[in-house]
Amino acid sequence: MTEYLFQWWVWASAALIMAILEVVAPAFVLLGFAIGAAVVALLLAIGGPALVGGTVPWMLVIFALVSLAAWILLKKTFKLKKGQVKIWETDIND
Repeated sequence: MTEYLFQWWVWASAALIMAILEVVAPAFVLLGFAIGAAVVALLLAIGGPALVGGTVPWMLVIFALVSLAAWILLKKTFKLKKGQVKIWETDIND
């Protein structure tokens, strides 16, 4: 099971699934996880297990840190200014 987690396409599939789920529940949480999984997949595709520390725990630490950084960056980039309210002027059904 451990060597299965070192295959890049498993992480790429997880990133794709989380990115699709982000469309259903937009909150930038799953998008942060998708970015983290995509980075781990990229690291595994480029350098294999040696690039992510060689063990599953290190791979999960990289995933968690990149996901947290991506989530913070997304929140800072797309947040509303203090006191600002989002006003919808058009209806999607129009």
